[in-house]
Amino acid sequence: MHHNHHGRYQHHHNQHLKRPLKGGTEDDDILEITPIGSGSEVGRSCVLLKYKGKKVMFDCGVHPAYSGLVSLPFFDSIESDIPDIDLLLVSHFHLDHAAAVPYFVGKTKFKGRVFMTHPTKAIYGMLLSDYVKVSNITRDDDMLFDKSDLDRSLEKIEKVRYRQKVEHNGIKVTCFNAGHVLGAAMFMIEIAGVKILYTGDFSRQEDRHLMGAETPPVKVDVLIIESTYGVQVHEPRLEREKRFTSSVHQVVERNGKCLIPVFALGRAQELLLILDEYWIANPQLHHVPIYYASALAKKCMGVYRTYINMMNDRVRAQFDVSNPFEFKHIKNIKGMESFDDRGPCVFMASPGMLQSGLSRQLFERWCSDKRNGVVIPGYSVEGTLAKHIMSEPAEITRLDNVNVPLNLTVSYVSFSAHSDFLQTSEFIQEIQPPHVVLVHGDANEMSRLRQSLVAKFKTINVLTPKNAMSVALEFRPEKVAKTLGSIIVNPPKQNDVIQGILVTKDFIHHILSASDIHNYTNLKTNLIKQKLTLPFAQTYHILISTLEQIYDQIQESTESSGGGNEKPTITIYNEIKLTYNIGISIVLEWNSNTVNDMICDSIITLISQIELNPLSIKVRNPNFNNIGEKEEINIDDINKLKQKEEEKEKEKEDNIKVKKEDSNDDDDDEEIQVKVVSRKSRKLSNKLNTIKEVKLLLEQQYGNFKVDEKDPLVLHFDLDNQKAIIYLETLTVESLDPILKQKIENSIKRIILSVSPIRNNFNNNNNNNNNNNNNNNNNNNEKLIDKHQLEERPIADQLFQLQSRPNIDDNNNKENDFKMETDKSTDIKAE
Repeated sequence: MHHNHHGRYQHHHNQHLKRPLKGGTEDDDILEITPIGSGSEVGRSCVLLKYKGKKVMFDCGVHPAYSGLVSLPFFDSIESDIPDIDLLLVSHFHLDHAAAVPYFVGKTKFKGRVFMTHPTKAIYGMLLSDYVKVSNITRDDDMLFDKSDLDRSLEKIEKVRYRQKVEHNGIKVTCFNAGHVLGAAMFMIEIAGVKILYTGDFSRQEDRHLMGAETPPVKVDVLIIESTYGVQVHEPRLEREKRFTSSVHQVVERNGKCLIPVFALGRAQELLLILDEYWIANPQLHHVPIYYASALAKKCMGVYRTYINMMNDRVRAQFDVSNPFEFKHIKNIKGMESFDDRGPCVFMASPGMLQSGLSRQLFERWCSDKRNGVVIPGYSVEGTLAKHIMSEPAEITRLDNVNVPLNLTVSYVSFSAHSDFLQTSEFIQEIQPPHVVLVHGDANEMSRLRQSLVAKFKTINVLTPKNAMSVALEFRPEKVAKTLGSIIVNPPKQNDVIQGILVTKDFIHHILSASDIHNYTNLKTNLIKQKLTLPFAQTYHILISTLEQIYDQIQESTESSGGGNEKPTITIYNEIKLTYNIGISIVLEWNSNTVNDMICDSIITLISQIELNPLSIKVRNPNFNNIGEKEEINIDDINKLKQKEEEKEKEKEDNIKVKKEDSNDDDDDEEIQVKVVSRKSRKLSNKLNTIKEVKLLLEQQYGNFKVDEKDPLVLHFDLDNQKAIIYLETLTVESLDPILKQKIENSIKRIILSVSPIRNNFNNNNNNNNNNNNNNNNNNNEKLIDKHQLEERPIADQLFQLQSRPNIDDNNNKENDFKMETDKSTDIKAE
């Protein structure tokens, strides 16, 4: 059964908080998002999310414009959080999203799990192995990681498929196709019902080999999205391809050399497909070679062939005929030593931003010849040479610090598979998130994009945090609990109070009966037995007499001890056992639970009070030994008492007739008879005490009542001609005035609650909880008695069960017996 209280979450945000951010405790409602890379910049993508004590990191890359430790995300800003990060989710294999993973996994205190898609992990290993070899970092102290660090990270990485759902420590993860490059993924995570989507780099436009990004078919509460191109709009694909091929054609047509700096994987494969197709369609270009200098890319082409099923329909259909990645006019080349630098050619080399490597070497060689040209096909980060030459400076500085003139032509044709403004706004329109967090974008572009989104979507909250700055969103989802097992045999109705044990795991709540815990959870129920010894040098009589005044359902018995001796025991509510060691101590034993512990606390307090100040205690019968004397308990006498009680029960006598024995009788006989009177008159004595208290307190509240002439237990009340009759024995009221009747009944009820002994209505429930094998239906019928139920007990539950009130006119003897017992049971102060 599912008690559904679904409602939308309450959202609050504050980019500059007035109170410390939390996000790290299970009871906290603050969702905290902190970019420690890619905040108002492009590069070193890394975002930390904290909510309900769970911590997830998205991506872990380096900044392409820097080297060494300064290229890493700002891990020092989250140093205290790193050991508690549950998951690291890497969206794709590009260095600015994945190259810091070996460092983070091997050289920090990170202990969580790492997830990538299958192609991402395969290419990640090859790409970073090459990164270690060709990095321009030459000093060992600046090396971020080595091959062994990379290998250890590969062992830790787990692979995941598109649409596959993974759960870890209460975090649900699902990844979706993001376009961009082979294996790129968007990650949807859900924590305590709140859904967060991290896009990474994504493209909704299908190209020659990849499908566009998909839209998750769920409601998203927070969207963390790239803003690389801000408000820019990409050219249509066909126009872009035409401008690209025209730029290349113009360079080789004038016998120049065309350099295309690319990353080894990603856009390079797209450009190779375009160039190979263009060369096939233009035979006049067949004499111009196209070189692709990347041994890494050649290795990775095996991955592309393996995961052809993750590409678009066009490539999959072509693959049935021939491998589309086996090019006719593309020549792979290892490096400059095997390159014949004569005549026109097209040369694709990495890296894509000309900061180092073969592409930088070729550029410096060719930049002074105006016949040559360079085509920048993707996004370039500030601080790189590729970004610098797009402003067409007169000269550039080579790596050897020599300035040379810049004469070659510079063309920029964006083949970057990043979302532009149209794609971003359409994506937001489809999923309608209440909160959008922009990352992976230049500060100016990000600001313009935010303004455009706010203008377009009036109700969406758009945030642009900087690195190491946190944004906080408050979510207060209503908790939903499912009831399971025997507790739903009788389905609850609206406003019913359900009693059971609330079991919570990974933000999923269930209400179970205690006897069902082992059936529906891995939890086991245990019984705690407690035993406590209290010093007690007073008499047995004062102990039992005091307990009888406070508690109902008291049973007396004996138990054997060592040496053939027997000790008197008292059992209260069939749950709590007191063993009386004559004149020495009391041993208290009970099965621990909330109710029993509470009762035992009161018993301990009571026993301590008797021991400290016995003269303050009232006893019910004056014929017992004085308090100061030690009482010798005769076990045979107790057994005789039991036998006499059983005989009296069989005879079903209405009252106990007690005749005082002659003072010359021996002491034992007198003691036996007094104890018989005490036990058999206990109920009647308690009843009479209740009647006396009710009569006294009613008179204090309403004034004197008129006692009935025939029955002293009937009172007459007259208030302004509104009359009522009160039957003290049954504690009922008769009156023609319903208001007066209700008022007097309420007064009697309050008086009874004040003066009656404590009754235990929870015995059966405690017994059932201690026995998991009890019948489920019986368990459902048991009800826990809480504080409110104890306060609202009906009058009938407070009174001892008696036979119907005797007719005094018909049975004067019974009246006499009744009065004699009253005299016998009068309370006295112990001397």
